[in-house]
Amino acid sequence: MSERKQMAHEERYAVLKQMLEDRRRDIQDRLRSLRETLPAQVLEVKDAEEQSVQDFVQDVELALMEMKSETLGQIDEAIRRLEAGTYGTCANCGREIAEARLKALPFASLCLECQEMQEEARASVRSQESRTASSFATTLGSVKAEGEL
Repeated sequence: MSERKQMAHEERYAVLKQMLEDRRRDIQDRLRSLRETLPAQVLEVKDAEEQSVQDFVQDVELALMEMKSETLGQIDEAIRRLEAGTYGTCANCGREIAEARLKALPFASLCLECQEMQEEARASVRSQESRTASSFATTLGSVKAEGEL
């Protein structure tokens, strides 16, 4: 590798690592803030309606915390790939991930095409599970109705 290419590679590495670490720090700060506000909210006495709204808000906040924790894991993995020299390469097909995709989603491990195929496969599995559950519920309802006769 020429000296100019090596410098460009090192500069890109530094920029990407800084971007990932900034994103990680931002998420950690938000998680810390959420964790600190949850206990204070629980101590307040509320009527049933306020409690219902508070429960909903808390469920949303917990879901956000879970999503942010997952994102932290993805960022940590992206930093490991960066350090291993595989960052920016699709983990599925081995092609380079588009720069625009990495800027929008710096911890992406799949190229857009592979990501779309993975999401389609997941949607297909969910659809099949939904049809199976619906069929089971219909069968169960029929069996129950027959038993009541």
